[in-house]
Amino acid sequence: MSEERSLNFLEEIIENDIAEGVNNGRIHTRFPPEPNGYLHIGHATSICLNFGLAKKYNGKCNLRFDDTNPVTEETEYVESIKNDIKWLGFQWDNEFYASDYFDKLYNFAVALIRKGLAYVDDLSAEQIAATKGSTTAPGTNSPNRDRSIEENLQLFSEMRDGKYKDGEKTLRAKIDMAHPNLLLRDPLMYRIKHEHHHRTGDKWCIYPMYDYAHGQSDSIEEITHSICTLEFIHHRPLYNWFIEQLGIFPSHQYEFARRNLTYTVMSKRKLLQLVNENHVSGWDDPRMPTISGMRRRGYPPAALRQFSDTIGIAKRENIVDISMLEFCVRENLNKTANRVMAVLDPLKLVITNYPEGQEDIFDAENNPEDPNGGTRPVPFSRELWIEREDFMENPPKKFFRLGPGNLVRLKSAYIVKCEGCIKDEQGNITEVHCTYLPESKSGQDTSGLSVKGTIHWVSIGHAQTAEVRMYDRLFRVEDPSNEEGNFKDYINPDSMNVLPRVYIEPELMKARPGDTVQFMRKGYFCVDIDSTKNKLIFNRTVTLKDAWAKEVKRG
Repeated sequence: MSEERSLNFLEEIIENDIAEGVNNGRIHTRFPPEPNGYLHIGHATSICLNFGLAKKYNGKCNLRFDDTNPVTEETEYVESIKNDIKWLGFQWDNEFYASDYFDKLYNFAVALIRKGLAYVDDLSAEQIAATKGSTTAPGTNSPNRDRSIEENLQLFSEMRDGKYKDGEKTLRAKIDMAHPNLLLRDPLMYRIKHEHHHRTGDKWCIYPMYDYAHGQSDSIEEITHSICTLEFIHHRPLYNWFIEQLGIFPSHQYEFARRNLTYTVMSKRKLLQLVNENHVSGWDDPRMPTISGMRRRGYPPAALRQFSDTIGIAKRENIVDISMLEFCVRENLNKTANRVMAVLDPLKLVITNYPEGQEDIFDAENNPEDPNGGTRPVPFSRELWIEREDFMENPPKKFFRLGPGNLVRLKSAYIVKCEGCIKDEQGNITEVHCTYLPESKSGQDTSGLSVKGTIHWVSIGHAQTAEVRMYDRLFRVEDPSNEEGNFKDYINPDSMNVLPRVYIEPELMKARPGDTVQFMRKGYFCVDIDSTKNKLIFNRTVTLKDAWAKEVKRG
């Protein structure tokens, strides 16, 4: 029996709340992305956490789009986020938008003005910043802080009606300009933005700030456990202040540490730079840490869920080695991906004693890890493609592949003996010649021979061609954001190499975009969405072993 996993601190909080009957034992979480970009692996962890907790404790999880900034938000991002969540294997109980609550949020703001807890300010963003003070010095009150309630109500109504230009006025909460937490020094609640909103159109020209809208949205939905990343811990007092002053449902915020990943960046701003400056082909480039990029690369959703569960949650931020994610991908694909033969760097092999014109069809096992995986037909002939690295004219002592006099098993076929090679005028090897042992047929071997090497191959007469994109890590250093200079200076120049003509076995032509296979001895590969019926394109998902571990040891 496997040892039961201990509870994380959020699970301990929830179980304690259930035991004490808080909210009648009801658990309701939410995942609240801003639709201003594509989700990345960090969001995947948050998705697994919020949806996972709701599922474990028979609760509910809402999907709520924090669409309070019309300048950066697009419907394209909304749809991509929904697709990512579904692909990860989750379904939300309710779909909401912060914009659903614009009327309620406006009325909440009016209520705070009436209580003398909010005021309209004429200071510019720069002037407000200058009056905020510092961690060692208090801020100074705005000259507009003591406006009357009636004047504030009038000005706020005029702001809504579009009387003022962008930046001309704001609505601020009246808290304490000497508060030790700078976020409580009369924070902004509303700003003016004459921009078209992707859902409300031109109905509004004032939009709530995140710190104001977030807690009230949680409260409206009666979220019991509002789970955020650690950078919001200093925002929690403000979250609570608004709820307390309005006397609404007391949602509670909890924070967990964000996990960064080595050899990549997780900032949306930096990812957007990579896209806009064409360092990558788009948000779904297979080298990107976005969920859509990982899906296109061939990462299974189960591997991302396993990764999130493996790294767990904590109260301290740290950086997780990407090799852990790659391990989860390999472990999952090892169980699910069919084994196929593809030759990436071809060298011709001729079996000189195999009759010309003769063909064999072998039944090759699809996946030795899957007892129900079945077999597929693989044609065999006198002339084959093999990997160039599988032959050496003068091999070292422990080289168990092809070399003069060496015996090797051709995967799922025969044992062959290498007789030599042919070279062109420049001395380049163009053909390898072998003889085969008819009695060594795989599954019916009566030769009595035991060979140490097995290599893969593709029949030349039956081979199909495909393009293969050899993807690797996007950056060549573990933490590009913390290195000197610009993070883009550390982009790995070998993060993608295209092999335009790779030979594959004919059965592979049945593969469709999204299908994942193991190219024997080469790695896991996924059929790219750019593929057509007549031209397959494969993305390398991950190597069979962690090649970077060797590089680190060498270094």
